[in-house]
Amino acid sequence: MKISLNWIKQFIKTDWNTEQISELLTDLGLEVEGVTPFQSIKGALEGIVVGEVLTCEQHTNADRLKVTTVNIGTDETLQIVCGAPNVAAGQKVLVATIGTTLYTAEGEAWKIKKGKIRGEESHGMICAEDELGLGTSHDGILVLDSKTKVGTLGSELYDVENDTVYEIGLTPNRADAMSHYGVARDLKAGLLQKDINLELITPSVSAFHVDNRALKIDVEVKNKNLAPRYCGVTISGLKVGESPAWIQNRLKAIGLVPINNVVDITNYVLHELGQPLHAFDAAKITGNKIEVKTLKAGTKFTTLDGVERELHEDDLMICNAENPMCIAGVFGGLDSGVTEETTSIFLESAYFDPVSIRKTAKRHALNTDASFRFERGIDPNITEYALKRAALLIEELTGGEITSDIVDIYPNKIEDFQVRLSFENAKKLIGEEIPREVIKRILMSLDIKINNVTETGLGLTVPSFRNDVQREADVIEEILRVYGYNNINTTEKLNASISNTSRFEDYKLQNIVGNQLASQGFYETMTNSLTTPEYVSLDADLNPEHNVEMLNPLSNDLSVLRQSMLFSGLESVRHNINRKRDNLKLFEFGKTYHTYQDKREEPKHLALFVTGNRQTERWNTPVQPSDFYYLKGTVESLISRLGILNIKAAPITSNVFSEGLKLSQKKMVLVEFGLVKKSILKHFGISQNVLFANINWDNMVTLAKTNNVTFKSIPKYPEVRRDFALLLDDSVSFAEIDAIANQTEKNLLKDVNLFDVYEGKNLPAGKKSYAVSFTLQDENKTLTDKQIDKIMNKLQANFEKQLGAELR
Repeated sequence: MKISLNWIKQFIKTDWNTEQISELLTDLGLEVEGVTPFQSIKGALEGIVVGEVLTCEQHTNADRLKVTTVNIGTDETLQIVCGAPNVAAGQKVLVATIGTTLYTAEGEAWKIKKGKIRGEESHGMICAEDELGLGTSHDGILVLDSKTKVGTLGSELYDVENDTVYEIGLTPNRADAMSHYGVARDLKAGLLQKDINLELITPSVSAFHVDNRALKIDVEVKNKNLAPRYCGVTISGLKVGESPAWIQNRLKAIGLVPINNVVDITNYVLHELGQPLHAFDAAKITGNKIEVKTLKAGTKFTTLDGVERELHEDDLMICNAENPMCIAGVFGGLDSGVTEETTSIFLESAYFDPVSIRKTAKRHALNTDASFRFERGIDPNITEYALKRAALLIEELTGGEITSDIVDIYPNKIEDFQVRLSFENAKKLIGEEIPREVIKRILMSLDIKINNVTETGLGLTVPSFRNDVQREADVIEEILRVYGYNNINTTEKLNASISNTSRFEDYKLQNIVGNQLASQGFYETMTNSLTTPEYVSLDADLNPEHNVEMLNPLSNDLSVLRQSMLFSGLESVRHNINRKRDNLKLFEFGKTYHTYQDKREEPKHLALFVTGNRQTERWNTPVQPSDFYYLKGTVESLISRLGILNIKAAPITSNVFSEGLKLSQKKMVLVEFGLVKKSILKHFGISQNVLFANINWDNMVTLAKTNNVTFKSIPKYPEVRRDFALLLDDSVSFAEIDAIANQTEKNLLKDVNLFDVYEGKNLPAGKKSYAVSFTLQDENKTLTDKQIDKIMNKLQANFEKQLGAELR
C-alpha cells in the first residue's frame, strides 16, 4: 500500500523528517518496505528557462527544420535547431539548456547535449508541453505569454509538488490503516507516546446540505445480510472533466492514473478515508430505482474491463429496475459508469459483508482497491460521513448540486466491541509491567474508550473500525505496539525446556540431508506448488484425472497442484541458464498432489537437479562435466548418511529418463534418477543435459527409523589390496562382479572397486576391460600371502566360470 507524506500532513501537522516517520510507522506495525520520491512534474523542470526567439530562419539542408537564435537572459544567445511548425521570432518559449534531463512519457530519461543537426549547431532545445511533462500535446512548441520575463526558471512558472511515498507492507488484520487518515491516526498515537501531542485534523462535512430534491432514486436492499448498510445521494447539473492539479498529484503519487473529476474524487476519498464509493450515471438507472440483491446463477454481466462474466448465485449485485449495474464492492459495469456526457449521478457508499466480497472477488479473479478494503472489513460507521465528503468535493469541482436527501438503509446498527482488560494479564503477556497511566493514555490515543477503571483492570469499548481487536489479547497487542517492542527490557537469564523428541523427526533428518547437500555445493530452491496442467502431458505416467484443480485459479498457468517435482525444477534450471548460470546443483524439499476416486495423497519428495560442470572453470583444474555417476554418488551418500543399508539398484524404463536407475530396499522404492529426456528439455528450451533425482522422502524417513546405527572398533591389522584386469563381454555390469566377489569371500573381502574401464582398440569386438581392486582384511591377524593368493584364485575361477572373464 502506498502512502503519500504530503497527504498525511493534511491530517497531522508534524515536522518530523522522512526517516523519523518511516521508523515510527514500522515500530507501530505499519512496516515501511520502501521510500520513493515523487515529483508532479518529473525532473521538476530543472534546467528549463524562459527564452525569447530572436530570429527564425529556414534550415539550409532540411525543409522541416528552422535555425533560431534564442535569448535566455545570459550574455550569449543560443543557436537552436527546432523542428516545430509553429516556432517564430518574437515568441517567449521554454528552453531546455545543455545538460538538462528530460523524460519520455514512459519515464525514460535522456539528456540534452550540444550537437549538430544537418550541419547546423544546436545548443539546447525549445520544448513542447509533452516533452516537459506539462501536458500531452506535441503539435508544436509551448508558446508563453509575451509578458513572461526572459531568464525565469521553469520551476518558478509552474508549481512542482515534491512528495515522499511510503510503501507499507500492510498485514491483513489492519483494515483500519488502509487509508491516509487511518495511518495518520496511528502516527498520532505513536507521537503521543513520545510526548508529542498533535491534533488529528478531520475533513469537515458541516457544509453539506440538500440544494433541491429534483432527482430522487429509490433504493431497496433485498439482502440485508450481505449489505448491512447502504447509503446514497444524487448530484445533478455536474460537468465531467479534468480534475484539478492537487487531486491529480495526490492520485499520481500513489500510482493511480487520473480519469475524470467524478471518478478521481471517489478514488481520492477511498484512499483518504478508506471508504470505497461508486458513482452511477443517473440517466442509466432504469426506473429511477436501485435494488441490492443476488441474481440467478449463470446470469451474464459485462464489467468495466469489457469482459462478460457469469454470475454466481451468491454474488451481490447493484441493479436498476431491469438490469444489473455493478458487482457490489468489487467492480462496476460497462454500461452504468460515468462518461463525459454524464450530467447527473447516484453516489453510493456502503458496507458489504467481508466474507461475501472476498468470495465474489476470488470467484471472478478480480482484485480492486474496493474489494481489497471491503473483504478485510471497513468501518461501517464512516459510510455516511465519507458520502458527504465526496458529495461536497463533487459539488465543488464539477459545479453540480445535491438533489436528494441521503438514503441510509442501516436496519441493524453494528455496535462497538466490549472488552475487559486485566492489568495482570497484560503484564504476563508483555513480560513487563507498563504503568497504568501509560496504558490508559495509549488506549485513548487509539480511540478505545475506557468505560470503567478498577484495581484489577479496565472496561473498554473498541471502535468498530478496529474489527481485529475483539479479545483481551488483541488489546494488549495494541498497547504493546504503541508502547514499543524496543522498549521492553530483555531478561538476563534464558529459560529453556528439554524436548523429548525422536532423532528421526522429519525436520531433523531434513536438516541433516540439506546440510550435506549444501556442503557439496548444492543450493536449495523453493518453487510454486501451483503449475500448469499441460505439464502432465509430458509424462505418460501422470494422469490428468489425478490433478488437484484450483477452484479460483489466478491464471491457467497456476490452475493445478503439481503431480511431479520435475517440471517446476526445470523452470528454475531454465531461469538460471537464461541468465548465464550454466553450472547448477539444486535441491528442493516439497510435496506432490494427487486425487483419486476414494482419496487424495500428498507424498513428500526431495528433488535434485544437476547440470553443467561440477565446478567452475579454473586454470589448475580440468573441466569435469556432471554426469550420471556424479549424481549416483550424491544420492548414495545421502542414503548412507541416514544409515539405510542393503540397497538394491536396478535399471528403469521411464517416460522421464533416457537412462535411469532405481534404488530400493525390498519393495520400497527410495530413489529414481537419471538423465532427463531431450524431448522434455526441449519443451523448456534447455539445450544442455540435465540430471534429475526424485527421492521419495517419506520412504527415506520410514527406513531411517528402522535402521539402527552400528559401529565397531578400528582394526589393528593392515588391509591388503589386489587388482584384476578383467576382459569381459559388453553386457557384463560391475554390479555382477561385485555380487560374485562378495559371495565368494564373505569374511575377509571388505571392498570391491572399479577404477578403470577401457573399450576400443586392441580389444576383441564386443569386449571391454574392467580394472577392479579388491580390499582384504582380517581383523584378528595379519594376512599371509598364501591366504591372499587362495582368495584371489577363487575369485578368478568364479569370474571365469560365471562371467566368461579372462585376466589380461
